Amino acid sequence: MESHINSYITLVATSAVLNVFLCLYTYVRRAEIPSSKIFILYTAALSVYTFGYAIELASSTLEQMKFWTVVEYIGMPFSASLGLMLMMHYTGKKLSKKASAALFVIPSITLFMVATNDFHHLFYKRVWLREDSPVPLMDIAIGQWYVVHGAFTFSCLLSACLILIGQWRHTKKMYRRQLLTLITSQIIPMVAAFVYLLGLTPGGMDPVPVLMCVTSAMYIWAILSSRLLTIVPIAKDSIFESMREGVIVLDSSNRLVDYNKSLRDMLPELNFNMVGQHLNDIWLSLAGETFPVEYGREGLQTDLYWQLNGETVCYQVRTSYVYNKEGQAVGTLIMLIDITEQRFLQEQLKQLAYFDGLTKIYNRTQFLLRGREILGEAQLNRQPAAFILFDIDHFKRINDTYGHDVGDQAIIHVVSVCNRYLNSEMLFARYGGEEFVIAVPNASLQDGEQLAEKLRVALLNDPLEVQGTRIPLTSSFGVAQYNGGSDSLESLLRDADTALYESKRNGRNTVFAHAVSLS
Repeated sequence: MESHINSYITLVATSAVLNVFLCLYTYVRRAEIPSSKIFILYTAALSVYTFGYAIELASSTLEQMKFWTVVEYIGMPFSASLGLMLMMHYTGKKLSKKASAALFVIPSITLFMVATNDFHHLFYKRVWLREDSPVPLMDIAIGQWYVVHGAFTFSCLLSACLILIGQWRHTKKMYRRQLLTLITSQIIPMVAAFVYLLGLTPGGMDPVPVLMCVTSAMYIWAILSSRLLTIVPIAKDSIFESMREGVIVLDSSNRLVDYNKSLRDMLPELNFNMVGQHLNDIWLSLAGETFPVEYGREGLQTDLYWQLNGETVCYQVRTSYVYNKEGQAVGTLIMLIDITEQRFLQEQLKQLAYFDGLTKIYNRTQFLLRGREILGEAQLNRQPAAFILFDIDHFKRINDTYGHDVGDQAIIHVVSVCNRYLNSEMLFARYGGEEFVIAVPNASLQDGEQLAEKLRVALLNDPLEVQGTRIPLTSSFGVAQYNGGSDSLESLLRDADTALYESKRNGRNTVFAHAVSLS
């Protein structure tokens, strides 16, 4: 019997050493191992448990055995909770902080019960030395809390095992060796503990610490052969649900098959009752129209605007086909990526590049660019084009009298009045300061003069009102015309500026036209 005990102690000590090795290995490689903290604590708890049990078996007095039993329970009850957490992390599932803390309530109470058992006997009703054993061995009569502890430990092992088994069909074949190792590591102690509680083990010995030698060896083998812990096969479902992009899955008939959490956040009106319906029918109920994007095409990439919580958001829509093993298209993936902020920034940059910040009409740079296009079309089509340059009369006096804020309001007011008489074909821009420019395609010099006169009269009859004060605003205009010659935009603007200068020389608030130069 003594030789059997020595062999048993050796095996338990070997389990402890292997767990220490796993703990240290994980600590050294912690930067590249997901969930390394949990695995370090898990193997550390098993190390304490198995070392404590080995020393308990080697002890010669009941007091020593009771002390080392307390040491065992510093690790053993917590290992079940840590093992469950480890398997959940491995399969991509997460626990909240409260749920994680709750897993350690019963193990903490168990440790307290074992340490103080002499005062209440709720964990062990009685502890004694076995009389018929040639070597000192401790026998126990279990108490009420021992049952609670045993049920909790068994539940953790069973839950971890079921979670892993549930991931089997979602795991690729190349990772199933890892998964099988983890499943076995949960089944072995669960079965061994069950057999021990039934009193079916030889000599009434606890087989779990010995079998830890087997599970630890399996871990080491899996680490070396399939890079267990370093490469974790996250379940496809977890990846799908954790994607930041919203994903719609359609079958070959464009009926909704599935969608992920991000899409539910993007389109809160969508619900699972719509699964099986045609996408166009779903969109019709959500937006009153069919899906506005052509999704039946591979590699499509376009923008979709949507109202979310009273605000306009922009989603980039990307499409791709889903193929079966034979390479046949069996469905479509539609991915929605939130690019609202990106589009907003692009719009801001566009505004800064194209438009005047105060008036929101084109700036000088854009006028010169687009004005050349208008002139080029006029040359190509042999059509005339009119260019009008004007500014606000006595603008400096307005700034000096009323302040620059009112001066800005005057500029905005002039733009507002002019916009009433300009159509979308006319190019209107702020040329600088209080000066503005208009390009009118397919317009003669007379057409330009008539438009300028209309604007002059409108500004004269619509003074600016600021806090009850009416401030009269007038403008002087100069008009030039392209009429088939070789003029450049710059030369035409110089002609319009010369006519504007004549307008100012003749008392302002007038329209002058530059003499037409025929080619």
